Amino acid sequence: MTEDLLWPDYATPDDLAAIEAVPLEARGLPESTYALLARAARRWPDRTAIAVLPDADRWQEPLRRTFAELLADVHRYANLLHDFGVRRGDAVALMAPNCAELIIATLAAQLAGIAAPLGGGLSRQHLAELLRRSGARVLVAAGPDLAPDTWDTAQALARDGLLEAVLVLRPTGAAGMPEPLPAVDGVRIGYLGELAAVMDPSAIEGDLPRSLDLAAMFHTGGTTGAPKLAAHTHANEVTDAWMLAASSLFDAETVVFAALPLFHVNALVVTLLAPLFKGQTVVWAGPLGYREPALYGEFWKVVERYRIAAMSAVPTVYAALAQCPVDADISSLRFPMVGAAPLPAAVRDSFQARSGAILVEGYGLTEATCASARSFPEASRPRSVGQRLPYQQMRVMRAGADGTWVDLPAGEKGLLAISGPTVFPGYVTGRDGNGHVLDGLGKLVDGWLDTGDLAGIDDDGFVYLSGRAKDLIIRGGHNIDPAVIEDALLAHPQVTAAGAVGRPDAHAGEVPVAYVSLASGATVTENDLRDWARERVPDPAAAPKAVTVLDALPVTAVGKLYKPVLRADATRRQLLAALDEIAGVHDIEITIEGSAIVTTVKVAPSADEAAIKAVLGRYAIEWRLVVLS
Repeated sequence: MTEDLLWPDYATPDDLAAIEAVPLEARGLPESTYALLARAARRWPDRTAIAVLPDADRWQEPLRRTFAELLADVHRYANLLHDFGVRRGDAVALMAPNCAELIIATLAAQLAGIAAPLGGGLSRQHLAELLRRSGARVLVAAGPDLAPDTWDTAQALARDGLLEAVLVLRPTGAAGMPEPLPAVDGVRIGYLGELAAVMDPSAIEGDLPRSLDLAAMFHTGGTTGAPKLAAHTHANEVTDAWMLAASSLFDAETVVFAALPLFHVNALVVTLLAPLFKGQTVVWAGPLGYREPALYGEFWKVVERYRIAAMSAVPTVYAALAQCPVDADISSLRFPMVGAAPLPAAVRDSFQARSGAILVEGYGLTEATCASARSFPEASRPRSVGQRLPYQQMRVMRAGADGTWVDLPAGEKGLLAISGPTVFPGYVTGRDGNGHVLDGLGKLVDGWLDTGDLAGIDDDGFVYLSGRAKDLIIRGGHNIDPAVIEDALLAHPQVTAAGAVGRPDAHAGEVPVAYVSLASGATVTENDLRDWARERVPDPAAAPKAVTVLDALPVTAVGKLYKPVLRADATRRQLLAALDEIAGVHDIEITIEGSAIVTTVKVAPSADEAAIKAVLGRYAIEWRLVVLS
C-alpha cells in the first residue's frame, strides 16, 4: 500500500478536486474490514486500540486492548463462529448494549460471515422478521448480568425455534463466576468469552472476505414502523471509513470518544472502523452510552482524563452537554462531530459557548453506508451540513410527470440523491439458493440513491438540508419546513428540545404545532412559547397553532427525534376536540403503521355514526370506526 496515495491533503473544501484527480482505485484501500484491522495490528501492535468503560461510575477503570490484542481476540471469536457453522455468506445476529465483547464480536462476525446488528428495543415480531430475512441462526446476545430484558428476548427467540445457537456476552470487566445458563432444546447456548478462549488467536479458519462480499446488514426505521434491512459490502464500509479518516483534522494522537450503540452505522463506521486507519485510540462509554444520565455529570472529567479530541453524537446530546458546567480541562476537545438530525442553531451556539469547541457537522444515512458530507471548522458555511465527501456524487432533483428525475440548478431545493462507492447494494428481502436477495425497493435508480431528504447544493458541493420530504408540513399547499419552528423555540433559554409536526386541519389540510421539553425549574407556559415562536418564525403561515410541553420528546435508540409519535398525539388531540360535542364517542386510538398514522374511533352502539363520519371526513387522515359491543 502506498501511504502517500492513501493520505491526500484534505484540510479545506478546496482540496476536494485534487483528491478526486487520483482514482479511488489507486489509493490502495484495504480489501475488507478485517484487512483494515490486520493492517493496524501490524503497524501499531502495542498501541491501545480500545479502552472500554464499564459504566459512568467506573469511568477511571477501563478495560484496554492493544491493536495486537484486539486482532487476536477477533481471531478467537471468528474461529468460534466458524466452529458453530458460520461461513462467508451466513449472517450472525448481534443484540446487546455496547461492551468490550460486542466490539470484538462485531468485527469477528464480519470476518467469519456477515454481521447483522439488532436493536434490543425492537418488538419480538420485528426481530423475528429480521432474523428470517437475514437467515441468521446464530445470535450473539447480552446475558443476564449485562441486559436482563435483552437476555429475556434472546431466550424467547431461541424457544420460538428461530435460532441454532446463542452466544452470551458479559459486562465489560465482569468478575466472578457467570450465572448458569438455561437449556433450550435444540439450541447451543454458552458464554462467548469462555468458549472463544480456547480458539486459535494467531490465524483464522475459513475464507477471507473480499471487497464486494457483504460485511453487514443494518436495520433502518423506527421502533414501531417495520424496519428494512440495508446491506453493506466490505468496500462500502472501508471506503466510507477512509473518507472520514483522510481528513487532515485527525492524526494518530486524536483520541476518539464513542457512545452510540453498535447497531447504528455511526458507531461502526465513525468510531470503530475509521480510527483503525491511523491507529487512534477509542474510548467507549458504558452499555447505556449517551443514554446514561450519570455520564453527563462526569463527561468533562472523562474528556480531561483521556484527552478526548473527537466524539460523535446527535444534537440532543450536545443540547444536554450545553447545560453541564465545565469542571475540568477540556482543551483537548477539538472535533465534536454531530449528525443524524439537523443541528438547531441554538444548540450549536450554546454548546460552543459552553465548551469552546466548534461542532463539526455531518450528514449521512444507512443506505449510503454512513457519512456523505462533513463541515470544516475553519471554513464555516452557515446552515450547511458540510461538503460532500470525496468520490461521492450528489444531485438535487425533482420527479417529472413521467416519473423520471429532473436535475435542479445549484442552490435550488429538491430531493437529494447520492451515487458512488458508499451507496448500498440494496435491502435484504430474503434468501434463495444463491444467497441473500437484494432489492433497492425504489430507492436506487441507475446507481443513484434517493435519500428522501430535501436539500440544496451550492457550486462547492456544500449541502443545505431543509428537512425530510415526509416531515414537511403542507398548509393549504404552502410547504413549511419544521426546522424554522424548532429553531425559534430552541432559541428560548428554557427550552431543551423541540419538534414541529403537522396537525390535521379541516380547512388547510395541516397546520403546524410544536412539542417541547423544558429545563429543570422552567417557568415558561405553553402559551408563552406559542407567542415566542410567532414573534420569531419568519413565515407567518409557519407560526405554530399550539405548543405542548412534554417531560421528554420521543426519540429512537440513538437519540434521534421520532416524529411519528408527535404526529399521532397531535392527531388525537385535534380529533378529541372536534368530536367533543358528539355523544357516544368512547375513545380515539392512534396507531403508527409504517409511515402512516391510522385513527380508530371507538363509539357506543347508540352513537350518531353519521355525525361522527361527517366530522372525520373533513380531515385528510386514515380512519376507521369501531362500534363497541
